[in-house]
Amino acid sequence: MSIQRGGLKTWSALAGNKKRPSEYEVVTYKLHYRNRNPDVAYEQSPDSMMNLWYQKHVTGSPLKHSDWDVFRDPDQLTYRAYTTMQDGQEEYVDGLIREHARIRHDAGMSPAWIKKLRLYYTPLRYLFTAIQMASAYVVQMAPASTITNCAAFQEADALRWLSRTAYRTRQLSLAWPDQEFATSERTTWEDAPEWQGFRELIEKMLVTYDWAENLFALNVVALYAISEVCIRQFADLARQSGDTLSAMLCEAQMKDFERSRRWTAEWVKIANDTPGNGQVFAGWKNKWDPLADQAIDAYASSLGMPEAASTVKAGRQHFYNVIGIA
Repeated sequence: MSIQRGGLKTWSALAGNKKRPSEYEVVTYKLHYRNRNPDVAYEQSPDSMMNLWYQKHVTGSPLKHSDWDVFRDPDQLTYRAYTTMQDGQEEYVDGLIREHARIRHDAGMSPAWIKKLRLYYTPLRYLFTAIQMASAYVVQMAPASTITNCAAFQEADALRWLSRTAYRTRQLSLAWPDQEFATSERTTWEDAPEWQGFRELIEKMLVTYDWAENLFALNVVALYAISEVCIRQFADLARQSGDTLSAMLCEAQMKDFERSRRWTAEWVKIANDTPGNGQVFAGWKNKWDPLADQAIDAYASSLGMPEAASTVKAGRQHFYNVIGIA
């Protein structure tokens, strides 16, 4: 890129905009070196494993677009903006945890609710690990740096909440040492019927290598189900059970899920501009929705909230209608 002296003063790649580029555009637009030669994405032999992988799972994806670089994050987040925003968010979460520790909140909860936290809340760190891994795959494979940017912040969100859940697990283990916090969650995640729907959904997603189908399965299907039933619905039950800390932590986390939903909707909108992509999305919806339904039903029914499953599914259909998925 270059600056033209005495004429248009802007980055050459953005010169066609006819206006001064924003900070967001300067630091996110067309930054992928692998797009310089789509036939040889990586500076290796054309038949190297990485180049063949990229050809198959990115260039060869059934979801097509002539220029994925037209995508823009609706929130226009840069690294500087993200870290500034989340610094304030983390201060808020720290304050919640400190205040509830001061009043010995965990010790005052009922044994019945403590068991629900051990079964339904602290195993979430395995789910957040999977979300982080899947987001990292999108970071590595997305054909536009503006999409990569969003996925990188989503990966960071998952890591933040993984860390917070692990911290809460340790706090609960100290307050209730006889409840097997921090020692039973892996067995719960792998064997408890409440989690097997989400485990199947997330593990099949992790071995979906087409970049666009992976992003669809993660952001359109899995994150919607996880955020609505494991976070929003669980927050409502926590508040009803007198657990204000879990409720407020879940409500804070929903802000990140809602931001993810905004850029996902924009990605789908951009993709739908290309004829044929609507049919691709419809096929993926038919493939992944039954797995999500199974996960939602198992979790909500076991939690004693079967009506929540219907609420989440109805909300998902509205989300599909809004973003243009048949």
